[in-house]
Amino acid sequence: MKNRPLRDRLGFAVAGWQAAWRRERSFRTQGCLAALAIVALLILRPSPVWWALVAVTSALVLALELINSAVETVIDRLHPEIHPEIKAAKDMLAGAVLAISVAALAVALALVIAQASAWLSTLAL
Repeated sequence: MKNRPLRDRLGFAVAGWQAAWRRERSFRTQGCLAALAIVALLILRPSPVWWALVAVTSALVLALELINSAVETVIDRLHPEIHPEIKAAKDMLAGAVLAISVAALAVALALVIAQASAWLSTLAL
């Protein structure tokens, strides 16, 4: 399976996204929120640095959701019964997603404040 052509590797990645979309409600939710972020960027038309910040934080949220889902799937397969250590591992994975989601919300809030400030300053002129 090593050293496969780029087309094959991209196919595996797309299959991973499709599996997450089908199986994970939180991935679908985060994907929809990322799409809403793009719509907000199109409406607000901020500077390119804001596009980059939103893109990076959105990608990180989706990437951590994929990692969370993948690791939880493996854990559930290897150890399906409930165990305190398994619960702790799953809780930590969810905590990682929450951490980057809060960061993404902070970026969104900062963007809205910056845009509102820019609009108010144009009105004051």
